[in-house]
Amino acid sequence: MLNASWAKGFSAAITVCDADGIILEMNDKACEVFAKYGGKALIGRNVLDCHPEPARSKLQEMLRTRKVNCYTIEKNGIKKLVYQAPWYEDAEYMGFVEVIIETPNEMPHHVR
Repeated sequence: MLNASWAKGFSAAITVCDADGIILEMNDKACEVFAKYGGKALIGRNVLDCHPEPARSKLQEMLRTRKVNCYTIEKNGIKKLVYQAPWYEDAEYMGFVEVIIETPNEMPHHVR
């Protein structure tokens, strides 16, 4: 999974959890983004324990229904795109991947 060198140093935060919400892997950027919550020490913890309500209930529902969740946020003046989607191995549901990408304040949007 994230043991690949491209994922380790990728500029977006990548966090992978299993179907029960246990954090399996985090790349360097994810460890940096979540440093104040434990960073790499979050691996092995349940992602549900890392979120207050109503986010916790939303995550429980996502793990159950396997639906993609995508939104943007702004935190400390930095805009981010958050994309959370189920991952599969040999067609078997394995859990969720979260990718957080920092975006420019003004970003072009193209309709093609």
